[in-house]
Amino acid sequence: EVDLDLGNYERFLDVTLHRDNNITTGKIYQYVIDKERRGDYLGKTVQVVPHITDAIQEWVERVARISVDDDKTEPDICIIELGGTIGDIESMSFVEAFRQFQFRVKKENFCLVHVSLVPQPNSTNEHKTKPTQHSVKELRGYGLTPDLIICRSATPMPLSAKEKVSMFCQVDKEHVICIPDVKTLFRVPLLMEENGVFNFLSTRLHLMPKSNYDRSLMIKWRDLAER
Repeated sequence: EVDLDLGNYERFLDVTLHRDNNITTGKIYQYVIDKERRGDYLGKTVQVVPHITDAIQEWVERVARISVDDDKTEPDICIIELGGTIGDIESMSFVEAFRQFQFRVKKENFCLVHVSLVPQPNSTNEHKTKPTQHSVKELRGYGLTPDLIICRSATPMPLSAKEKVSMFCQVDKEHVICIPDVKTLFRVPLLMEENGVFNFLSTRLHLMPKSNYDRSLMIKWRDLAER
């Protein structure tokens, strides 16, 4: 049993995932309980920090090294989706784990993308950036600063709204990306390509030497999206 999103990830990325790619709080708790029963903690009191947070990091690092395609090589990148809303009590142990993880693996090996809804009231149709400002402020309060902000909205955001998000969230204007509603999900990668997301991630994570990105793939993808 896994999250339905894993099917979307497999189709979009052309990879094959398995059950360990779906991390749940229950799995982490069971993992920690099993370690405690084996005596791995030497009789110490099991706590959220460091035992639960360490278990989350161990799980991520282990699964990130498992091949997800036919060539059986270790992946260059592991994409982790931390669902929910920042501040949810259910995800706090994961937030703390990734705060520690970011510090441990250093900035060049960790990139945080924050996805936030930018609502548009029907009465004014104005893009309201305040929820995004508050969510980023809370995220920063937990020790995580986004490198890239993806704003989800019904229609494309004007430059003034992007500048407001940039100023209040301390993220470069070029790194505030708007993904408006589209007729088909297949257009989303095209929007990300047009906004320079690939180039940003390649530079941010130092992927240039090993990148085999073929731009003809995006031409084929565009043909697929526009059918």
